[in-house]
Amino acid sequence: MTQIGLIGLDVAKHVFQLHAIAADGRVVFRRQVRRAQLMKLLASIPSCRVAMEACGTAHYWGRQLEELGHQVLLIPPDYVRPFVKRQKNDAADAEAIAEAAQRPDMRFVRVKSESSQASSIVFRARDLVVRQRTQLLNAIRSHLAEFGLIFPQGAAAAAQMQDAIDSHDDLPPAARCILMSLWQHLSSCEAQLAEFDKEIQKRSREDLEARRLTSVPGIGPVTAAAIAALAPDPSTFRKGRDFAAWVGLTPLERSTGGKQRFGRISKMGERTLRRLLIMGASAVVSWVRRGKIKPSSWLASILHRKPPMLAIVALANKMARVAWAILKHGGSYMQPV
Repeated sequence: MTQIGLIGLDVAKHVFQLHAIAADGRVVFRRQVRRAQLMKLLASIPSCRVAMEACGTAHYWGRQLEELGHQVLLIPPDYVRPFVKRQKNDAADAEAIAEAAQRPDMRFVRVKSESSQASSIVFRARDLVVRQRTQLLNAIRSHLAEFGLIFPQGAAAAAQMQDAIDSHDDLPPAARCILMSLWQHLSSCEAQLAEFDKEIQKRSREDLEARRLTSVPGIGPVTAAAIAALAPDPSTFRKGRDFAAWVGLTPLERSTGGKQRFGRISKMGERTLRRLLIMGASAVVSWVRRGKIKPSSWLASILHRKPPMLAIVALANKMARVAWAILKHGGSYMQPV
């Protein structure tokens, strides 16, 4: 049998597609296997490179294949898409993965460990509960507006809405019963968020990297713990700007003919980190504009020349680069003289 050099593996829930090629690029086999048969088949193949898209369950399969002695290559899905030929199906996807993995300038994603994936679950769960809380607040506010009870947006009006549900005479009893049920669900979301925040605070105190990250203005315990849990190994990036680009805080470029044109931020990469960094930068800018803290000369010049939101994004970009430098080289943040 011809020696297999690379396997393109299109993962799924139940049916997996394999596209094996030799070192000279010739196709060795194309095969579709069920989930129960996959590990048995790959265990019978001598050690080779196995390429997959970095999508759901890819890190699990990556760890399983590394235990078999294979070299696992995870490719971002956006980098595989240009190699799909005409029709899209499992066989074409597996072939495109194998084709993309052979490019000498292809970028790969490192396989995450179980502990790394477990550390990120609390942030995913917290985001879900925050969205549920926002949906419940909006639903209760909308239902109360149907009976002429108007409240401002935001969680600050929650106490007023609760008083209206409990004691307002113009609210029909049938509506009050349902609204109280929604309010109980909202209270459970608040309690769950408090538990998640306690867990994140605990991790930020126990993790040395997270404690060092909190020395950066605008990075609190939640953001520091999120960076420590969600960010890849800092050696993955050559410099801080590459990390900021991965987070999605660098502008989209539409340059041609020697003329540089930059647009809005790309919003690529990890959206949880991007949102937390922008929220932290917004807090810093708010403190500066209220006169509570003295801005650095760089931030003062940005606020003087640019709109507040642009200054917030620029500061978030800088915070991301500073965080990468701390993770890469150690130490803590030192305020410029």
